[in-house]
Amino acid sequence: MKTIKIKFTDFWKGFNPATSIFLHHLNKHFHVILSDHPDYIIYSVFGNEYMKHDCIRIFYTCENIRPDFNLCDYALAFDWMDFEDRYFRFPVYMFNLYNYDMERASIKHEISEEELIKKQKFCNFIYSNHKAVAVRRKFFDLLNSYKRVDSGGKYLNNLGYCVKNKFEFQVDYKFSIAFENSSASGYTTEKITQAFAAKTIPIYWGNPNIGKEFNTDSFINCHDYACFSDVLNRVIEVDEDDDLYLKILKTPIYENINLENIPNMTSFGDFLNNIFDQDINIASRRSKNIRSAAYEKLRFIMLHSRLFMLI
Repeated sequence: MKTIKIKFTDFWKGFNPATSIFLHHLNKHFHVILSDHPDYIIYSVFGNEYMKHDCIRIFYTCENIRPDFNLCDYALAFDWMDFEDRYFRFPVYMFNLYNYDMERASIKHEISEEELIKKQKFCNFIYSNHKAVAVRRKFFDLLNSYKRVDSGGKYLNNLGYCVKNKFEFQVDYKFSIAFENSSASGYTTEKITQAFAAKTIPIYWGNPNIGKEFNTDSFINCHDYACFSDVLNRVIEVDEDDDLYLKILKTPIYENINLENIPNMTSFGDFLNNIFDQDINIASRRSKNIRSAAYEKLRFIMLHSRLFMLI
């Protein structure tokens, strides 16, 4: 079994490499050593520590940020694109396969009478990030004008406590507001799949091409409407018509979807294996010429100058 030395850096607070989907796969195929002197860096967007290591760089983003292929050799992100063996589309909801969100989501249409009876509450809203685009607050306020929306996160909380288990909280609701922090084609996070998993109807906004991944008959897609007032009217229509509500709830998320648009763990594993199976001397992909080195140095100086100004 090949030995590989890896460092994980610039991930979010609380990220644990040992329980990540990366090591969940790599430990099956390689002898992995976590090292401060790595041959490979797997990094994200919450810092610039990766720039201190001149080794094979693999970028992963959970935010609406594109990879810079001048700085990384390989990337996992959300855009639909092809770039030789350097890129794999890995939307954020895939990162949660390890906690069974997608397994539950894929069978959300198989709702039982017992599960249906639980849905006595109208709609939930669970967010802590107050820096997201204003449309999230705008729609929350609009929907509240029809019926109370229970907000269980730190942002706009109206329960008096913060929800500890999102899944267990959501299962009692008919609808879930599933708005991304920002909008971009392909940028699909766990928000919609967690709502599916709890067998609620997501009211979704974010990825305007969400219909390439999930059947839009299985949720309320804000991008199908001219304005939020039209979305509100649709929510009211569904809320007041039990047969229509049940029809949407029982529509499979992958019905009439080209499954080639959906990443899977086999292709994810193949992408990683291709990187680490190569001889380390030929695995590098980013340019190492003089101009590329100057670009990276300038980028490093700019980032650290900006950080210094913020201190």
